[in-house]
Amino acid sequence: MSGALPEVHALRALTPDGRVLFGTRIARLFAYGFVSVVLVLYLVEIGLSEVQIGTLLTLTLLGDTAISLWLTTRADRAGRRRTLIAGAGLMLMAGILFALSGHFVLLIVAATFGVISPSGNEIGPFLPIEQAALAQTAPAARRTAVFAWYNLAGSVATATGALFGGMLAQGLQGAGMIPLDSYRVVLAGYAAIGVLLAFLFVRLSDAVEADVSPTPHPSTRRLGLHHSRRVVLKLSGLFALDAFAGGLVISSIVAYWFTVRFGVGEATLGAIFFGANILAGISALLAARIAARIGLINTMVVTHLPSNVLLCLVPLMPNLPLAIGVLLLRFSISQMDVPTRQSYTMAVVAPDERSAASGVTSIARSVGASLSPTVSGLFLASPVLLSAPFLVAGGLKIIYDLLLYHSFRTLKPPEEKARVRDVHGSLPK
Repeated sequence: MSGALPEVHALRALTPDGRVLFGTRIARLFAYGFVSVVLVLYLVEIGLSEVQIGTLLTLTLLGDTAISLWLTTRADRAGRRRTLIAGAGLMLMAGILFALSGHFVLLIVAATFGVISPSGNEIGPFLPIEQAALAQTAPAARRTAVFAWYNLAGSVATATGALFGGMLAQGLQGAGMIPLDSYRVVLAGYAAIGVLLAFLFVRLSDAVEADVSPTPHPSTRRLGLHHSRRVVLKLSGLFALDAFAGGLVISSIVAYWFTVRFGVGEATLGAIFFGANILAGISALLAARIAARIGLINTMVVTHLPSNVLLCLVPLMPNLPLAIGVLLLRFSISQMDVPTRQSYTMAVVAPDERSAASGVTSIARSVGASLSPTVSGLFLASPVLLSAPFLVAGGLKIIYDLLLYHSFRTLKPPEEKARVRDVHGSLPK
């Protein structure tokens, strides 16, 4: 249909491997949303203090950082499909250990060496490798739109998972099950989805694998990067700042805040995060069209700044409906920077650096985010500082936006450079 939106054309152009990767994204993000609503509630139920919970969540993200860095910087040579299957195994392991044990030491082991998402967002080696594979199969002109659909699929899946996780826990409790056991059922479901992911990754073809030179650039031994090292490291530093700020208000912590502040139940929490993630996904899709007009960096900054102001306003709302309303308004524009950020990173590095670049920037985000829960745990332990995570997160994210624009406004991806050349070439001389 000639009148179809360009974003729809991008979706129709997906290869069979692309469709499988969309399927794994949906299954994985459903699992992350499924467990995120009840994770902190589960840890409270087994008797952990707020400080212990913050420490555990930090170790979850730190362990993911180390393992993901090791896997993603080797994925192009070891095999992308093989690395993704290994990640699914780590997800299965973490889900089983969390579901079966309430012992703090065993939970630390599961958190450090496994893959479990306390935020509802991406974690593990999956995203960098999938991004590299999608960028490899999508034309440059449609890359941002493909990533927008990819993020929309993930947001809808996270939203649905959060809704089902909250409803399942509350439903089981209504049927007579104690809260602790209802949360363990959710964790067991998370582990089962790890098995499903492994099955889907096996179906990927050799087309997703990197075209690796038999004589690699000497510097690729260091993080798998060569020509783009400086750009990637600079981006990574900024992304780490943004992720640290975001880690202060991950879904599990926001769910706990709503429970303490307004006495919200699990099913209502699931509904809140369902709406939030649906709005976030729609905003990601709109980002492709905005970026086509004003550029990737401009889109990242212009849409992100107001969302961070709204984040600061959430804890200042006097009642539950207003707090939910501001949170949902924030989510309606907060994720426009995600597909644009992913597309920009893939565009400004060499094709044979894409898995490594995506891995390094994702790991930087994980490092930043891994430090935050400990800080949030300290905030939540004090009634006076209960709302501090929102205010600190919003302020730091505003600083990130300004630094990003200052540092990268002149470094444009190839398609934007070509567009500028076309415009200038059409001007009268």
